[in-house]
Amino acid sequence: MSNQEKQWKAISLFAGAGGCSLGFKNAGVNILAAFENAEPAIITYNANFGNNICRNVDLALCDFQTLRNDLGLKRGELDLIIGGPPCQGFTTAGNRFWDDPRNKLVQNYAQALDVFYPRWFMMENVEGILTTAKGTYIVECMKKMILLGYTVSLKKVYMQEYGVPQRRKRVIIVGNREGKEFDFPKPIEHASGAIYKDSSFTLRDAISDLESCDIPEIDHIRKRETGIQLERISSLKIGQTMKDLPQSLQHDSFKRRASRRVCDGTPSEKRGGAPSGLKRLSYDEPCLTITSAAPSEFVHPTQNRTLTIRECARIQTFPDAFSFYGTDAQKILQIGNAIPPVFAEQMAKQIIKCDENTPNEERPSLAKFDVTKATAKSPALQKTCEMLSSLQIHEYEQMRMEV
Repeated sequence: MSNQEKQWKAISLFAGAGGCSLGFKNAGVNILAAFENAEPAIITYNANFGNNICRNVDLALCDFQTLRNDLGLKRGELDLIIGGPPCQGFTTAGNRFWDDPRNKLVQNYAQALDVFYPRWFMMENVEGILTTAKGTYIVECMKKMILLGYTVSLKKVYMQEYGVPQRRKRVIIVGNREGKEFDFPKPIEHASGAIYKDSSFTLRDAISDLESCDIPEIDHIRKRETGIQLERISSLKIGQTMKDLPQSLQHDSFKRRASRRVCDGTPSEKRGGAPSGLKRLSYDEPCLTITSAAPSEFVHPTQNRTLTIRECARIQTFPDAFSFYGTDAQKILQIGNAIPPVFAEQMAKQIIKCDENTPNEERPSLAKFDVTKATAKSPALQKTCEMLSSLQIHEYEQMRMEV
């Protein structure tokens, strides 16, 4: 039976609302179970996938052996684990990395890989994981995966290259325990232009048909702005942000954030600048990254209002038939945290394709990594690359001795 014909079995960790699961399901993967501890996301997941597939489990505290037994699986029987632990942004480096309770989620992810021992896994995270704790976080993660027997590949992905109408960057790690090397899918088109604005996948394609009316049943309810907020929005031209407005229209909280100083006296403009607050989007570019703040900060290209929940979901490539549950704040959090289903589907198909590769008889390793498009790297990212390069050529037995 070919890979195209067999039914792949997978579980989803940190499943959220199910964006990654939807993409893998569309590629023919059978999601046996999903695990999440945010109740609104669980309700959304099960409403769209059915059969109470998503279970309320705190992955920082759970017993993966019990979870595996409940699913009736033997170690190594699972084809795939998808999803990744949130990077908590702080950690103890060095030898105490795996003992530090602040790294509990990545510890448990490694435990899940050990207990289930899937043939493949795909882990997603924010690009900040590359420089968290001076690179220690990502390097220790990769090292642990190799020691568990996986050949791993890492790439910072620019999702507008894969049909997502959004400038969204994420780190993807794919591993295989049979020595099969993974090649990331070729981009549909390469991102280009200033800050990668040039793309065939634009905001216009995603939402322009939603201008004329509200559709409450799919969470498309256009906000009617009034007062000073309407003045602010009406004054913004394409690409402009709160800083382009007269001071009389700037929000008080924006003024405070714009003028704050860090304890060493470094002005905020030398730390990446003041936050945008509001920003009017362009129809002819990919959208900015959708986060939980998008409906309060992203201004529609042609109408004097911010984006609706459904417009944000469209930009994340969720179909209109996919419904979200909870308060508006809970819905947009689910959407902003999701892996775009269109991208996930391409990853699923590529994993299935690469499963046909001939296993490499060499020991598990870091097969390849690609962390930036830029020719120049920040000092922090350069340090991470040096550590990954060292890991790439590190002797397996020496790594075992270190651990």
